[in-house]
Amino acid sequence: MPEGHTLFRLAREQQEAFAGRPVHVTSPQGRFAAGADLLDGRVLEEVTSYGKHLFACFGADTLHVHLGLYGTYTSGTGRPPPPRGALRMRWEGPGPDGEGVWTDLRGATACEVLTTPEVDKILDRLGPDPLRARSRDGALAHKRVAGSRTAVGALLMDQSVLAGVGNVYRAEILFRHGISPFRPGRDVGAEEWTALWADLIALMRSGVRLGRIVTTRPEHRGRKRGPATREDAHYVYRRTGLPCRICGTEVRTQEMVGRNLYWCPVCQAT
Repeated sequence: MPEGHTLFRLAREQQEAFAGRPVHVTSPQGRFAAGADLLDGRVLEEVTSYGKHLFACFGADTLHVHLGLYGTYTSGTGRPPPPRGALRMRWEGPGPDGEGVWTDLRGATACEVLTTPEVDKILDRLGPDPLRARSRDGALAHKRVAGSRTAVGALLMDQSVLAGVGNVYRAEILFRHGISPFRPGRDVGAEEWTALWADLIALMRSGVRLGRIVTTRPEHRGRKRGPATREDAHYVYRRTGLPCRICGTEVRTQEMVGRNLYWCPVCQAT
């Protein structure tokens, strides 16, 4: 499932390509036909993201998209290709420089037109988004973590605790701070959380900039200079059975809240 940095980039790209101009909205598949008819030809005012949710404002109506596990956008310039397969929604517009632009949505969990109160209901049930962080947001997230006996590895995946963190960021941020994913949330101290939160903001902003998640420091990579390779990008995520980059212990995995968890039993002993 795409994590928060991916949605942030999508919002920025769609804002640059379509905002301020009328958008031709269609649903070749037909599943979004009523919503497409409602939005077609209207001016797109703004596209924003919050956590794993995308919101496109068309005046009083807002298009809400949640990609889920299988949702994808593809985009291009010029004339779009002929619609094929389960194409849920297509946008077409003149583009900022007059050249045609288009974007296609497939496989999303949610693609719906909402009113402002309905959008507010979604936002109200989400925790702070590190990409929209203010100093008080970190404290709010910690309050929710510190008030729970649930394992911190599960809490980080709970979008009502904090929004936008997925399986990769969960595994990597806990490793970087030497915190066992099995430690109860109430045992994560305020100073630990402050450091973790600041690091999470930095990593997610880096993800927006790079278009991918890189969590390793240069000194812990096989290649010390240049961009991190795919093999060097993470400390523990999807590295089951491989040696920890710090201590050499085999990285372990087990399921937690329906997703595979990765950790080092030595570097994250407590």
